[in-house]
Amino acid sequence: MVVTISLVVLFGAALAALLKFKSLGFGSAFVAVMFGFYLASTGAAEPVNDLTAAVVNAVRDL
Repeated sequence: MVVTISLVVLFGAALAALLKFKSLGFGSAFVAVMFGFYLASTGAAEPVNDLTAAVVNAVRDL
Protein backbone atom coordinates (compact mmCIF):
# COMPACT_ATOMS: atom_id res chain seq x y z
CA MET A 1 0.00 0.00 0.00
CA VAL A 2 2.92 2.35 0.65
CA VAL A 3 3.99 2.10 -3.00
CA THR A 4 0.47 2.87 -4.22
CA ILE A 5 0.20 6.01 -2.14
CA SER A 6 3.60 7.29 -3.23
CA LEU A 7 2.79 6.65 -6.91
CA VAL A 8 -0.48 8.53 -6.52
CA VAL A 9 1.44 11.47 -5.07
CA LEU A 10 4.03 11.24 -7.87
CA PHE A 11 1.44 11.14 -10.65
CA GLY A 12 -0.57 13.90 -8.97
CA ALA A 13 2.50 16.11 -8.78
CA ALA A 14 3.30 15.40 -12.43
CA LEU A 15 -0.26 16.29 -13.43
CA ALA A 16 -0.11 19.49 -11.37
CA ALA A 17 3.21 20.44 -12.99
CA LEU A 18 1.81 19.84 -16.47
CA LEU A 19 -1.14 22.07 -15.63
CA LYS A 20 1.09 24.78 -14.14
CA PHE A 21 3.39 24.91 -17.16
CA LYS A 22 0.39 24.79 -19.52
CA SER A 23 1.61 21.63 -21.22
CA LEU A 24 -1.79 20.13 -20.49
CA GLY A 25 -5.16 21.86 -20.51
CA PHE A 26 -7.80 21.45 -17.83
CA GLY A 27 -10.02 19.43 -20.16
CA SER A 28 -7.22 17.00 -20.96
CA ALA A 29 -6.33 16.68 -17.28
CA PHE A 30 -9.96 15.91 -16.45
CA VAL A 31 -10.05 13.23 -19.14
CA ALA A 32 -6.79 11.71 -17.85
CA VAL A 33 -8.08 11.59 -14.26
CA MET A 34 -11.43 10.13 -15.28
CA PHE A 35 -9.72 7.52 -17.47
CA GLY A 36 -7.60 6.43 -14.50
CA PHE A 37 -10.64 6.37 -12.23
CA TYR A 38 -12.67 4.19 -14.57
CA LEU A 39 -9.69 1.99 -15.48
CA ALA A 40 -9.31 1.18 -11.78
CA SER A 41 -12.83 -0.27 -11.70
CA THR A 42 -12.36 -2.61 -14.69
CA GLY A 43 -10.74 -5.99 -15.09
CA ALA A 44 -7.59 -4.23 -16.29
CA ALA A 45 -6.87 -2.92 -12.80
CA GLU A 46 -5.14 -6.09 -11.57
CA PRO A 47 -2.73 -6.40 -14.55
CA VAL A 48 -1.90 -2.69 -14.28
CA ASN A 49 -1.17 -3.10 -10.56
CA ASP A 50 0.95 -6.19 -11.25
CA LEU A 51 2.93 -4.35 -13.95
CA THR A 52 3.46 -1.36 -11.68
CA ALA A 53 4.66 -3.59 -8.84
CA ALA A 54 7.06 -5.38 -11.20
CA VAL A 55 8.51 -2.08 -12.41
CA VAL A 56 8.89 -0.77 -8.86
CA ASN A 57 10.61 -4.00 -7.80
CA ALA A 58 12.93 -3.88 -10.81
CA VAL A 59 13.91 -0.27 -10.10
CA ARG A 60 14.45 -1.04 -6.43
CA ASP A 61 16.75 -3.96 -7.31
CA LEU A 62 19.01 -1.83 -9.54
